[in-house]
Amino acid sequence: MYKIQTLNAISDIIYTQLSADEYTVSAAEPVPDGVLVRSASMHETELPNSLLGIARAGAGVNNIPIDKCSKQGIAVFNTPGANANAVAELVLGGLLLGSRNIAGGMAWAQSLKGQGAEVPKLVEKGKGQFVGPELRGKTLGVIGLGAIGAMVANAALNGLGMQVIGFDPFISVESAWSLSRGIQRAGSTDEVLAKADYITFHVPLNDKTRGSIDAAAIAKTKPGAVLLNFSRAELAVAEDVKAALADGRLGAYVTDFPTDEMLGVDKVVCIPHLGASTPESEENCARMAAAQLRDYLEFGSIHNSVNLPELLLHAPEAARILVIHENIPNMLSTISGCVSREGINIETMTNKSRKEMAVTVMEMAELPSDEAVDAIAALPGVIRVRTFAR
Repeated sequence: MYKIQTLNAISDIIYTQLSADEYTVSAAEPVPDGVLVRSASMHETELPNSLLGIARAGAGVNNIPIDKCSKQGIAVFNTPGANANAVAELVLGGLLLGSRNIAGGMAWAQSLKGQGAEVPKLVEKGKGQFVGPELRGKTLGVIGLGAIGAMVANAALNGLGMQVIGFDPFISVESAWSLSRGIQRAGSTDEVLAKADYITFHVPLNDKTRGSIDAAAIAKTKPGAVLLNFSRAELAVAEDVKAALADGRLGAYVTDFPTDEMLGVDKVVCIPHLGASTPESEENCARMAAAQLRDYLEFGSIHNSVNLPELLLHAPEAARILVIHENIPNMLSTISGCVSREGINIETMTNKSRKEMAVTVMEMAELPSDEAVDAIAALPGVIRVRTFAR
């Protein structure tokens, strides 16, 4: 019986993946095997020795102490693409909001309350201040062509009649196949900035992307370009964006991540982080997180982990040992030696690494003794050992 702790209210759809016969799920579980989390911060949370995996029902993992988890051999999963449609739809709305000043017009219309029969006349007289260009025929630049960026690019090209240019040096084969043929490939971010009338960012927040929407980047854009940031607030340097809006270099800035610096600023549209706020998205994320956590707990299968290598496994045919260890030389021979010394043949052995972390999986007819497993766990560089048997 596996024990799962939930740190946020999460959709009951998880129970389609976590059967009551094999799992207990509780917000109060003191010694969990796994954790399901949405937005709750875990940086100050004590991580018990029992904890094997954490699954975040969403894409961002800024609320999880990744380095701490890696040092304790805890797999961390996220759910990329599960909320992609919800975010992509909002980005398309953001294009309209940034182009037509719809939000400003709506706020102005509300200010006419109490004018009685004069309202229609006032509307006709004042609406000219909210005139904005159509999207059709304009160029959209998409920086980051993962699940969300690809959806936005395809919809803008095929649904809105825009020209689309995209850049992503790390694009996956799956994302590349999903792109419409009419989308132009840029050779750099700078090329996108220079050619696009509207630019939308769909990249992770890390040391390389933090503050990348700065004065230097903005200076490369077309005069009056509209920027959309549905990734993270920290991608943008607030003072640089505000200065560019004030002098007309930028036409508008649309973001799903409001900050105090951006609220109340002319030509800034702040949406209250609604990207994944749909019932469909919440269910998709919860289902996907629960399934990934289940497969890791039961089989050791690793899919969409942010700190361990991808390693897709089915139920073991007989016996399996999974070792999480540092990515250093001679680990395979020392790990396998602990098993072979007991006369057990290792039928298959798989090793994959991700930066400083590695995972080795050995399949065999029977598990070695507890002493052999303990010997593996005691090896320098080994972080965690797990065993599985049918």
